[in-house]
Amino acid sequence: MNLIQEIFRAIVLGIVQGITEFLPISSTAHLLVFTKIFGWTDVGQKYFVDAIQFGSVIAVVWYFWSDIRQILTGAWTAFQQKDWQREEWKLLVGITVGTIPALAVGFLLKDILPESILVIAIMSIAMSLLLALAEKIGSRKRGFESLQVIDGVLVGLGQMIALLPGASRSGSTLTAALFLGLERQTAARFSFLLGIPTLTIATLYQASKAFTSVDSVIALIAGIISTFIFSYLSIAWLLRYLQRRSTWVFVWYRLGFGGLLLFGLAFNLVKG
Repeated sequence: MNLIQEIFRAIVLGIVQGITEFLPISSTAHLLVFTKIFGWTDVGQKYFVDAIQFGSVIAVVWYFWSDIRQILTGAWTAFQQKDWQREEWKLLVGITVGTIPALAVGFLLKDILPESILVIAIMSIAMSLLLALAEKIGSRKRGFESLQVIDGVLVGLGQMIALLPGASRSGSTLTAALFLGLERQTAARFSFLLGIPTLTIATLYQASKAFTSVDSVIALIAGIISTFIFSYLSIAWLLRYLQRRSTWVFVWYRLGFGGLLLFGLAFNLVKG
């Protein structure tokens, strides 16, 4: 495969990654299915796919930079004044504590977690049902100002579910936040902020393995740029969407996606 083809495939994978990383539908699932269907085993290798997520990291940090700066500045002021009830301090502690379980479990299980179409199909359906339940029973009355440390811990624990292919990091944290009674837009915003440390550390860990040749570096850069553009657009769109509408479109999408994969496996249209 020549360099042009490699760059083209990296850009396409970046589009898939960017669109699906922050929507509650699982980027890992879509990338794995996409690369298997088209047989893109070269740029579809896990370390390469993980590395282009750096574009998603840049996008979410860029989009929420003012929030990040406010949290860090406010938390530092709270630390100096020993004001442990300050909103920014509680947010920072919640995000920090909520990040640790996913990173620890992810590191321990990184080599044994199953990556198969069957697992993706099952997790897609299971998470769609959990999201539907969260929509049904969540009160959606709590705004961003009501967040506590325990919210960070509980939503952070939801990230551990996302270690399974098809679960979705944004989907699991958004679902957990809705169960805790957060408003939809607040749940999505908190989900994004909470996911920044985990996404950044995991991506940096994988990125070093992707720089194996000049060609792969060029393709990787193309994939990262593509991922950044579509990640940023995806974040902006989802936050606006959840101001007015529910998450039911994602429930039905994930049910259909998982059901379609099971159908394909049953009739040997896709390989598990």
